[in-house]
Amino acid sequence: MGKFNGHFYPGLYLYSYGLYQTIVISKAIIFNESTLHSPCPPKNKRKWAILWKISYSGVLKMVTGSLLTAYVVICLDDGMVLMNKQVPSRFMYPKEWQHLTMFILLTLNGCVDILSKNLLPQRCVFLELGVQVLTFCVLLLLLVSHIQGSEGVELQVHSLLILVVLLLVLVLTVELWTPGMFHLWIMETFLFLSMGSWLMQAAFILYKPITGYPWQDEDLSDLAFVTTFFCWHVMINASCQLGIYSFSFLWYNCFCFSWKSTEYKEAPYHRPYYKLLHEVEQSEKDDQAPLLPINSP
Repeated sequence: MGKFNGHFYPGLYLYSYGLYQTIVISKAIIFNESTLHSPCPPKNKRKWAILWKISYSGVLKMVTGSLLTAYVVICLDDGMVLMNKQVPSRFMYPKEWQHLTMFILLTLNGCVDILSKNLLPQRCVFLELGVQVLTFCVLLLLLVSHIQGSEGVELQVHSLLILVVLLLVLVLTVELWTPGMFHLWIMETFLFLSMGSWLMQAAFILYKPITGYPWQDEDLSDLAFVTTFFCWHVMINASCQLGIYSFSFLWYNCFCFSWKSTEYKEAPYHRPYYKLLHEVEQSEKDDQAPLLPINSP
């Protein structure tokens, strides 16, 4: 699991999640509404709306975490053995157990999102954010332990990844106390994009170099270009966020506005009719007013 697939597929999930959150946040910023942490409707009003009000991000986390968990277990021939049968016993597959812990936490995070948004009578934002902060704190600890024994290019790659996770933990912790702030959402999605794209890049750097030749740990130029590639990822992800926001702005302000204008032109009598009906009802109420003053005997 610690090979190419163990880096590429989690990175692909994180990048896809970051793109989805960027689209949602762009709409929230354009309409100036807190859509991410809006309370769910009462339970009696959600019987038929639960299918389209379901937490898609929670489902994505739960399904992805479950698939990756199953993949970790299946990829080992003798299963997830914790300790061998020798005397004295030794722990087995430390990195695979770290991966398994990460993916189980991701699955639990998705379950909590679905529980809060769709099953509880009232949405608990603090619970969702708290579990998310806990997940990435554990991920940070596992990554710090994960790089023990690494050196050269591998150490440089994972150190930059740890930097992104550390910044994400700080942002999520601040968001735990101040939910609903747009600039924190932007920083959070940017870090998700950076973490996902860098994990995919790390899979190619460590296991499938594009040149066909492995990177050299002793070559200082290779170590320098690892950081350079990471900086390119930062710039590309920032440009991607800006592009999604610009497209969303044009979509909601140009296309949707023209669609509403066309709809209004196709039915020009609907709104004036209701307005006229309201004026007639108001005039009838005025005609029914008492003719005598209130203080008259």
